[in-house]
Parts: sequence; C-alpha cells; structure tokens
Amino acid sequence: MFNYRGEPIISNDKSSKIYTWEVKDIPSAEEEYASPDWSKITTTVYLASENFVLEDYNGSNASWKDFGKFVYDLKKGRDVLPDDVKQKVHALVDGSKDINEKVKRLYEYMQQNTRYISVALGIGGWQPYDAKYVAEKKYGDCKALSNFMYSLLKEAGIRSVYTVISAGDDNDYLLTELPCSQFNHAILFVPNGKDTTWLECTSQTTAAGYLGRGTANRFALAVDENGGTLVRTPKYSVSENLQTRITTGRVEDDGALNCLIFTKYCGLQQDEVHGLINNLSKDKVKEILNEELDFATYDVNKFDYKENKSSRPIVEETLDVSVSNYATMTGKRLFILPNVMNRSLKKLKNEEERKYEIELSCEYKDIDSAVIEIPKGYEPESIPQPVSIETRFGKYSSTTKLIGNKVFYYRLREQYSGTFPAKDYADLVKYYDSIYKAGRNKIVFVKKENN
Repeated sequence: MFNYRGEPIISNDKSSKIYTWEVKDIPSAEEEYASPDWSKITTTVYLASENFVLEDYNGSNASWKDFGKFVYDLKKGRDVLPDDVKQKVHALVDGSKDINEKVKRLYEYMQQNTRYISVALGIGGWQPYDAKYVAEKKYGDCKALSNFMYSLLKEAGIRSVYTVISAGDDNDYLLTELPCSQFNHAILFVPNGKDTTWLECTSQTTAAGYLGRGTANRFALAVDENGGTLVRTPKYSVSENLQTRITTGRVEDDGALNCLIFTKYCGLQQDEVHGLINNLSKDKVKEILNEELDFATYDVNKFDYKENKSSRPIVEETLDVSVSNYATMTGKRLFILPNVMNRSLKKLKNEEERKYEIELSCEYKDIDSAVIEIPKGYEPESIPQPVSIETRFGKYSSTTKLIGNKVFYYRLREQYSGTFPAKDYADLVKYYDSIYKAGRNKIVFVKKENN
C-alpha cells in the first residue's frame, strides 16, 4: 500500500476473504514536470497471490527466487536446436578463442536469420516458443528470440542468463518488495568475469552489448535453474551520452546561411537517429530532416550517416543545409545567432508551490562549436558576454568571439540525473530559463560607413 493510512477492512463470506480499501475527498493530482512515479504521489494498492497456477505450471510469488523459478520452468527444455543450426554455430565460433567475438558472431547470426513478432495470448504471453520452432519459422517474440539466442550460446559452450524486465522509456519503476510479474519484456546477458554483455534480441540492428533507453538503468529479474535474482541493467553516464556538433557556414549578403553541420551522437543520444537510418528509406529520412531541424525556412541539400555499431554505439551525421533569412537585417544592422543548431526549447512553469520531488532520469553532455563567416563591410556593435552556470542539476557555458569576419562560438552543456527535493524547483526553473536565454543571444553588427 502507498499513501494509505491504516489497514484494509477484512471481511468473510462463505468462500472468500474480502479486503476493502476506501479513500474519500482526494483532490486531483496535477501533473508536475519530472514528478515521481504514480504510486509515490497518490493512493495505490498492489496485489499479488502467493501461489498460482498457469495451465500445468505451478508458481509462487513468495520471493523473487521463487517467481524466477517459475519463469525458468516455463522455458526449461525449450533450448534444443536443429542439427543444421548446431553445425552453423560451430562453423561461426570454433575458430575463435575470444568469448566476446563469439557472442558477437552468434548475435549477428540471430539478427540476420530471425524477425520479431508479438505473442501475447494465453500461455504464449508467458512461455517462449522453443528454439527449434524459431529456427524453422525464423520469427518469435522477445521471449522466443531471447531463448533462441540462449540456445545458440549454449551450443557454443557459453553461459547466458535469460532475464525479464519492464521495458519502455518511462517504465523503469519496479516494486522490489513485492515479488510478482511486473515485467513486459525479455532480454539476455552473458556474464564474463567483470565484463557483462547485454543482448536485446528483438532488434535486427542494435549492436551486441548495447541496451537502449527502453531497458537501461533499471531492475530486471535474471532467472536460471536456481530461481530468480534481481539485477540492474547498465546506466549510461554523462560522458557516454555525448553529442558533439561542429558547424561551419557563411552568411550571404541577403541573410541566408549556407552551412555544413557534422554531428556525432553517442550512447543514448544516438538511439533516435539509429532508428531513423535503420528503419526508414532515404527519401523518408530527407522528409523528416526537412521538417524537424530548428530553422524557420531551410533546405537539406545533402545528408550522410555513418554508424559504428558497438557496445557504445556512435552515429555520425553530416548535413549540408541552406537556411533562408538566418540573419536579420534592420537598416544598417545585421543580427546573427551564433548558436546555430542546439537551442534549448525547455521553459518551465514557475509554480507557486511544488508538491513532489524532482526526478531527472536522463543525463548527457552536448558540445557545440560553430565558425560562421559574415559578409564583408560590417563591424561588431554588440557581442554576447561569456556565460558560465554551475548547479546541482548540471552546468552550462558558452563563449562568442569575433576574429576578422568570422564568428567563433562554443557551447557546453552537461545535464545530470538524480532526485531533488521539491524546494529546489525554483532553482531548476531559473537554470533552464538561463540556458534558454543564453542560447538565443545574438551578435549585432553595423554596416561600415563608406569613406
């Protein structure tokens, strides 16, 4: 029970014991930015039966070990591969002594020879298809594909652990003190001393060893013949979730900007771009780029992507962009926005009273630099002062310099994760507001008078 005073009322009839929880006159809960999980802010009751039966399988929620034993029993004996697949396994790995290389080869084989489908009816929502079925049909759900990968690794003599987890960008909460099914997904990990390789088996494009935003940094239940054990999936740090961007461009006499933008996305910051380039046609990617860049009117003339698929993946993006009316001209003055591409869009409502703790879940680092050539015949009238902000939520700095007729701009932002008291909310509003304003500071040039 959460946010409930007292105990439930318990009554009996001929065949049942009845528990009653009652609440009255609860005011509506207004959504606040970065608020905690729902159970922490309103009255919530979770229920689980200690013992249960699913078709012919008996299960128990007495402990995580017991529940994990039930999950393991559902997949027990379903790891037998056809002979031709066994031969393929040995052909792939017998020549290598590196366990990580073996895992990578088998993972890529699984990706190339299977596809994901969803199974959620009856016991199929709990029990994986056996490995032979997946080998023959070449499809399966998360449970079946994870079990198939488990079977490939087993044939190669590599131990892996079937793991159930609650997947989703905003689905990282697990009630650890109530063992029961709180999971909607299955993945796998390969223990190797201090090195653990996590495997997302439903993706045909993700690299071995990488978990994306939907499964990283949360509790999961690892299951084997001894039962279940709560484990924690990897958390990707500020420096691992890195985005670096270099922009070089020239402002034309009419205020248009022609520029090359090179961006390197790392860790969780590459998830969206990875999905874009692996799941869509080039025409669709161009269509999205022509709609979603932070310019009023522009054209993407060329674009290119290169991908380094590894346990710490990187996507490199190169854009050739023409921006109409980037510089504003008013009389003799020319206004330039040196922060070309990465202006913060977040402005928070300055609430009179914050009710709940602040939970910031995502951490990352952005580094931006730009070199912009301006038309000849202008001299600076106003250049933004350097900005430096350091808070418990993160830090931000920017500098703008003029050398000859070129503007040099540098920006650093680090966003931290963590839980902060409600009283800190006003400071968070101020921090985000400062970043919002700093990213929109303009350089003002004035036309030189002809002698």
